[in-house]
Amino acid sequence: MDKLANYQQIIQQVLEEYGRVKPANGDIQVGICVDSKNHHYQVFHAGWNQHRRIFGPLLHIDLIDDKVWIQYDGTETGVANELVNLGIPKSDIVLAYHAPFMRQYDGFAVG
Repeated sequence: MDKLANYQQIIQQVLEEYGRVKPANGDIQVGICVDSKNHHYQVFHAGWNQHRRIFGPLLHIDLIDDKVWIQYDGTETGVANELVNLGIPKSDIVLAYHAPFMRQYDGFAVG
């Protein structure tokens, strides 16, 4: 299996795991968006908690130039660590939510 296909499979596995976890409060649905053609992957929440509308991403990951770009990570543990545990090297993971000048200090790829 080539690198890109392997990364897609790992990312989708992680998204499916998060997609099974329903928030404890409110009437909130969990959705998974997979655009494998353009390499965009997202888990999002949509619904209501009392009188407040809830909508937004829990995770957003893109594959760009054979690297995994974590655009947004709203998990408690950090999805990057899960991806490393599943076989994606830190050198192929970019924490895109960190400023470019700070990425040199986070232990992951800079871009």
